[in-house]
Amino acid sequence: MQSNATDWYYLVLLYSMTNTNVPPTRIIPARTDVYLDGPKLRIYELGFVWKVFWQFIKGFRNLHFLGPCITVFGSARFKSGHPYYEAAVEFGKRIAEMGLVTMTGGGPGIMEAANKGAFENNGASVGVNIVLPHEQQPNPYLHKSINIQFFFVRKVLLVKYSYAFVIMPGGFGTMDEFFETLTLVQTKVINDFPIVLYGVEYYKPLMDYMNDMADQGTISPDDMKLVLLTDDIDEAIAHIGKYISVNYKVKNRRRMWWLFEKN
Repeated sequence: MQSNATDWYYLVLLYSMTNTNVPPTRIIPARTDVYLDGPKLRIYELGFVWKVFWQFIKGFRNLHFLGPCITVFGSARFKSGHPYYEAAVEFGKRIAEMGLVTMTGGGPGIMEAANKGAFENNGASVGVNIVLPHEQQPNPYLHKSINIQFFFVRKVLLVKYSYAFVIMPGGFGTMDEFFETLTLVQTKVINDFPIVLYGVEYYKPLMDYMNDMADQGTISPDDMKLVLLTDDIDEAIAHIGKYISVNYKVKNRRRMWWLFEKN
């Protein structure tokens, strides 16, 4: 293909040179130089910090009165009818029955399923959607949805308001969210909130590798206790519910009229 394109280019160029009435035609786009200039201009960096600041403020103002959440992570690629999709629907339903808010990344797949389970069972359903070049659309089962421009801001919001985390099968993004949350719990940056890995067959190779990390001494054997691997939704919900009931009580926040915080 490349050879044919090059041959065609030279044929057109040769014809253009011999025929003065035909202007030269460029078949191959002109090269664009890319300069590795390191840090941007100071005014650019200031503008970036300002954008990040307003993304956080947007998230804080929209999510401040949610009440305690459980965040469900997982792939955007599973469709309705897939066993993992249907399991996520059940998780959303069970979270609603606990009186907690179901929070997801707001997109399709597992996120949609968990939101659907909450939405259709009188539970609160929230999505923190990411703005992508191909425009990930918020799923239709959200009582509240916000769009966030930066992945790292989105991850902060998905963790900040949650007291437990359900990690359904997923890809790179799910692994990123899982390991960042696990690291925060391991290092005591957030309290020892329960983390559930759902899907024994799917996550067994990962758990085997984590056990090998413990054997090699790169993590503590006790760190393995931070994660519950299960295929049993009842076991997962009981694990989460026991921790929350023992350690926490729900406290309502007052709205400040002078901050335009409406009921």
